[in-house]
Amino acid sequence: MLTLPLQMGGGGATLLVIGFAILFFFIIIISFIRRYKRCPSDRILVVYGKVGTGNSAKCIHGGAAFIWPVIQDYEFLDLTPISIEVDLTNALSRQNIRVNVPSRFTIGISTEPGVMQNAAERLLGLGLKEVQELAKEIIFGQLRLVVASMDIEEINADRDKFLTNISQSVESELKKVGLKLINVNITDIVDESGYIEALGKEAAAHAINAARKSVAEKNRDGAIGEANAVQDERSQVAAANAKAVEGENLAKIDIANSDSLRRQREAEAERTAIASEKVQAAKALEESYSAERDAEIARAERERSSQMADIVIPAQIDKQKVEIEAEAEAERIRRRAKGEADAILFKAQAEAKGIFEVLTKQAEGLDKIVKAAGNSPKDAVLLLIADKLPELVEKQAEAIKNIKIDKVTVWDSGNKTADGKNSTANFISGMYKSVPPLQEMFNMAGMDLPEYLKGKDVKAKEGNDDAQPSKETGSGEEE
Repeated sequence: MLTLPLQMGGGGATLLVIGFAILFFFIIIISFIRRYKRCPSDRILVVYGKVGTGNSAKCIHGGAAFIWPVIQDYEFLDLTPISIEVDLTNALSRQNIRVNVPSRFTIGISTEPGVMQNAAERLLGLGLKEVQELAKEIIFGQLRLVVASMDIEEINADRDKFLTNISQSVESELKKVGLKLINVNITDIVDESGYIEALGKEAAAHAINAARKSVAEKNRDGAIGEANAVQDERSQVAAANAKAVEGENLAKIDIANSDSLRRQREAEAERTAIASEKVQAAKALEESYSAERDAEIARAERERSSQMADIVIPAQIDKQKVEIEAEAEAERIRRRAKGEADAILFKAQAEAKGIFEVLTKQAEGLDKIVKAAGNSPKDAVLLLIADKLPELVEKQAEAIKNIKIDKVTVWDSGNKTADGKNSTANFISGMYKSVPPLQEMFNMAGMDLPEYLKGKDVKAKEGNDDAQPSKETGSGEEE
């Protein structure tokens, strides 16, 4: 029974906390909604405080902004136009004539970005009267400056220029405080000396005189015009009659010219028709001749093609056949020449190889001969020559083998020559010298012949023969 109230008290506290939290949340939301400010079209919302843009205030026209509590606040600037009556008196013109310029200016706060910032800085918190007084002072000063820069005639005659100068001068100064000039209305301009009134009277007199002059000129022009009208009437009637006669004559001339032109055109048409017929006939003949010429050319071309097919093409085929056969024959000759060259090369290589083998074997044999001669090249040469000696002797014998001597007749007078030899001895000695001398061959080889081959016995015998008389004396003996 005691635990139930305690449990109920704990649940109520929880619900109370939740209710306070929800209430606090709604208060926060409502506060945020109330701090979101919308700017109407006829006002400027000025947010000041910590705006974070580097400016002292933030200006919004035709939008909305959230105003942060504590760090920001806001105010509105009214854009309703303000009408200011400015009665400028005793203003000096450029001619030092004092004039009164009653006028009315309509101004308002500008919505241009830079000028709107100036209004936020200089007009925020001021009432309507304070803004009017500030603008009035600015307008008075600028209006006096404009009047002082112009002549009375210029101010009175050219009101548009006067208003333009006022607008430019006043608006440039109003922008500095954030205002904009909407309209300027000058009601009247009056001077104390009556200069403007005199100018008006002068202008009125000029206008009256100009009107009177215009009336007189119009009357004069009317009389002159009436007389001119009568003169023109008579002149025009006579001219009309003359023109009527001239028109009749011109009509007759036109009819004659028309007939002549008609006949000329008929003749021209007939001439053109005849010429056209002849031209067409000539063109027909020309086309006919051209067609025949084309037919002849086509027939000649056909015949030439036929001859080409019958003569030239077979000739070309024969020519190609000859060229192919010549190329084949050249290829066969080239292959045969290549085969013969290869055979000659192989034969030369084989002969060279055989010569190399022979020379190698001869070198080996010579090396063995030199070694057998005790490594003495001279003795080795003697051995070689001794080996070839039979052949040399055979060659010596063959040198005189073929000499046929059937008989030899020697005529000897018995007289001796300066060397002590008779004619017979000289004959035999010369005959022996005709045999190739072995001694010279052996000397070139570094060898000596035996004594019996050197011819000493022969020389001795020749000496003995010189001392003895000949077995047969007399001339004409045969042996």
